[in-house]
Amino acid sequence: METARMEASAEDGGHMRSKKLRVIVTRRLPERVEARMAELFDVVLRHEDTKMTAPELVRALKIADVLVPCINDTLDKSILAQAGPRLKLIANYGAGADHIDIGFAREKGILVSNTPGVVADDTADMAMALILAVARRMSEGMALMQSGTWEGWSPMALLGARLGGRRLGILGMGRIGQAVARRARAFGMQIDYHNRKPLHASIAQELQATYWETLDQMVARVDILSINCPHTPATYHLMNARRLKLMKPSALIVNTSRGEVLDEVALAHGLRAGELAGAGLDVFQRGVEPNPHLRALSNVVLLPHMGSATLESRLEMGERIILNIQNFADGHRPPDQILPDQNWVVRP
Repeated sequence: METARMEASAEDGGHMRSKKLRVIVTRRLPERVEARMAELFDVVLRHEDTKMTAPELVRALKIADVLVPCINDTLDKSILAQAGPRLKLIANYGAGADHIDIGFAREKGILVSNTPGVVADDTADMAMALILAVARRMSEGMALMQSGTWEGWSPMALLGARLGGRRLGILGMGRIGQAVARRARAFGMQIDYHNRKPLHASIAQELQATYWETLDQMVARVDILSINCPHTPATYHLMNARRLKLMKPSALIVNTSRGEVLDEVALAHGLRAGELAGAGLDVFQRGVEPNPHLRALSNVVLLPHMGSATLESRLEMGERIILNIQNFADGHRPPDQILPDQNWVVRP
């Protein structure tokens, strides 16, 4: 249906009869967001909640003034090279934009924006939920209850770890990392962090956070590691086999950032060998396919990329998208424009 609408729109030259920007959305969005976009723009919505195929995505790129993609839409050089001359803005529905070749887009004169800050609190909530679930062995308890095999309370059953007093290492102290730190402080945890650069002194003091210039030293010290840095070429497999081996055998690791930052094969090996105590993952290196060995482990909690999945977050993301497009339509730079990659520099 969407393909037919896009083709009809291209053929009839409808955009010439309207001064509104033609905006093509690649995925279903909240009804309120879609309704507002329909009021403001010449919008083509996607009524099935499925991702566009590559040919559909190319057709959209050829006729849109603005494309609104999601994380599932790979906009690499080979796809963007087929964009039509009208495409001038990719307004990404989400904060992470590692699925978009931003450098090549810029070469073609296409701006890229995102929705930063909107998902920080919800993602931090999920990071804490994973920390609690792994530390207190919730998935194992749920499995007992759902299987009907629980035989009653026992002093030694499902003993987990208390969070208070534990040392939490945060890898990536941006908005989400700071939100995780604030929540962890409420649980009485000590905060260590590694980042491209130290926090401003006032923020570090508020969070009572200790900066580690070298990642190796931090991961060897912490009880729990929360991965909150973006995926860039510099952070691919940042937590690799060597660094995972530096961690304590009692340590836990959670990832709510991007799957590519963590070597899942090495993680599975470490967990099976007893070199790590547990893990909670909301993101995976191969998209919807976690490492099969992780599925079989009782000390691993796997979630289907739910970190930002609240109604409030999705509505606010839509509002940011609309703001970016409106500013662009008025001849201004989108307030959330992404500039070329600012890679992490990691000190071993």
